[in-house]
Amino acid sequence: MKEKIIVVTTNYVPGMRVRKVVGPAFGLIVRSRGVGGNVVAGLRSLVGGEIHEYTRMLSDAREDAVRRLVDNAKSMGANAVLGMSFDSADLGSVMTEIVAYGTAVVVERESSKPEPVSLR
Repeated sequence: MKEKIIVVTTNYVPGMRVRKVVGPAFGLIVRSRGVGGNVVAGLRSLVGGEIHEYTRMLSDAREDAVRRLVDNAKSMGANAVLGMSFDSADLGSVMTEIVAYGTAVVVERESSKPEPVSLR
């Protein structure tokens, strides 16, 4: 069974405490639509509305970028990524770069023991 990595956009995981900050982690992917897809998308853009071909491509690219982020964090010895975010840029007119990044950390469950109470 694969070990799961917690990936959150927040700076903490409820019920967990950060034991160690490993460092920045990222997952990068560059995608090209291809000539056929660009022609179809170009024709579709003439009438307006959503260009489903690009939506699908970018959604798949984000998923791949997160997978690569998780692989990078695992290779660093982390079991969680905090503050995950995406960034993207166009490279020329036919390629898009998507990067998922965050802080790779080691987290552990907070103690469930109640704090001792002083009766004084």
